[in-house]
Amino acid sequence: MQKIINAHCHIYPESIAERAVKGISDFYGIKIDANGMTSDLIKEGERFNVVHYLIQSVATKPSQVKSINEFIASEVRAHPGIFTGFGTLHPDSEDLEGDLAHLLSLGLKGVKIHPDFQFFSLAEDRAIRLGEMIREAGLPVLTHCGDFRYKLSNPDQLRVFLDRLPGLTVIGAHLGGWSVWDEVEKKIAGQYDMYVDCSSCFRFMKKEDAVRLIRKFGAGRVLWGTDYPTWDCGSELELFDGLGLDEDEKEKILFANAAQLLGLN
Repeated sequence: MQKIINAHCHIYPESIAERAVKGISDFYGIKIDANGMTSDLIKEGERFNVVHYLIQSVATKPSQVKSINEFIASEVRAHPGIFTGFGTLHPDSEDLEGDLAHLLSLGLKGVKIHPDFQFFSLAEDRAIRLGEMIREAGLPVLTHCGDFRYKLSNPDQLRVFLDRLPGLTVIGAHLGGWSVWDEVEKKIAGQYDMYVDCSSCFRFMKKEDAVRLIRKFGAGRVLWGTDYPTWDCGSELELFDGLGLDEDEKEKILFANAAQLLGLN
């Protein structure tokens, strides 16, 4: 049975999980059945041979950064070998250097940013400063990309971020631009040395468009994920299998690419 790495997962402490899941549900106008907690994520993944998870959460204000990073790090320690944790940073923090130093001291392996939730554009100087700090620390950054309702993380903004930050390892969530994939294909795919994940994509795209975009990025640059708690493994794998990719492409996307990027044995 194919081993799988779920490379896009959000988890929350029990005290705020219900509120956090409702926030995501309201923002995207969808019904979410998962509870957003670690035990639920692992239980569901075990049914489909998910052997590792990239977990993260996003600070919507600077005061949340420290507690979120400590929570993610604590879950990594509590589940050795199962989780890789990415921390969060907020560009409006009064002590970005201190926040990054704390993130590194916790052993977190990357940074997640979400311009649409954190209210900044990827093309702004404060985003570039953040990217420079992450690059200097030798970490990858996973950024939310795309939304037809906003102009914060769409391809025009992403291009600026990539152009101004050569050498930074960037993972563009949602095939580089949720809901604006035609722009991604014209302006991003195949033009930059970046990774993308394919979470929250296939139920919103035509199969032929998804396959073409994956191959334009290159199957060796695509990671599979569910955007937990937004979607479940079963339905996401069914959609993925339905694309008709060849077995080598599928193995890379489901496991090998993420294993290499995250340095897993």
